[in-house]
Amino acid sequence: MPGLSAKHRGTGRTRGSSRGRTPQGNPNPVDVHVGGRIRLRRTLLGMSQERLGEALGLTFQQVQKYERGTNRVGASRLWDLSRVLDVPVSFFYEDMSDEVAGNSPRLISGLADEPEAVEADPLTKRETLELVRAYYRIPDALVRKRVFDLAKALAAPADDVATGRSPD
Repeated sequence: MPGLSAKHRGTGRTRGSSRGRTPQGNPNPVDVHVGGRIRLRRTLLGMSQERLGEALGLTFQQVQKYERGTNRVGASRLWDLSRVLDVPVSFFYEDMSDEVAGNSPRLISGLADEPEAVEADPLTKRETLELVRAYYRIPDALVRKRVFDLAKALAAPADDVATGRSPD
């Protein structure tokens, strides 16, 4: 059949892809979990599927498919959902069991069991931003300089250990 990949010829599927689905073709358990969290938050707010759909520019049927995990929620839609439902994006992944997490599309497809740890850039951490904001809220420039000098002095021993230098 033209337009169909070899994988979908003869299956009756004419569109979509198996990305993220289980080998049996069922919705991915991670998507089902996220959908369940969407439904949980929506019902806690007393919001109907219609009202949530209106806020997102969707039909209630589309909301229903997200909640069942039938349709995967993309990053931009998850961001919109977090704003409309007034929760952080991380809310949708909370309370996920290890079994469900083990069914991520990456693991189902047989890629590496565990990704190599990537050291986070300290400049992108929330702690760094909060520290910088607090530092600049210190009204007295001399006190600010002393705090800066103190932070450098406290960090110096750690730098010495890392480089093998002995403190003066």
